[in-house]
Amino acid sequence: MKQQTALTRSVALMMPALVLAGCGISRPVDVTGLRRVVGADLAGARGATPADQRRIDRTVVGLCAGAIWTKAECERHGPGDDGSGRR
Repeated sequence: MKQQTALTRSVALMMPALVLAGCGISRPVDVTGLRRVVGADLAGARGATPADQRRIDRTVVGLCAGAIWTKAECERHGPGDDGSGRR
């Protein structure tokens, strides 16, 4: 009985620590794998319609904000593009 209580206490103390360690808010150290999957072909791409361009721009904003692309790649797409296709 004493042994079971000690085990229960250990689990009760360790579970929160393990959960917190696994649910950290630190960002990934390396994004090369994601970068290989996504590529950089959309940088500078122009959509056939304004709706296409908005979709491209929304994707590019996320990739730039997440630091998946380099600053130069993000600038190649166009600074200040509002998604309307106009510059």
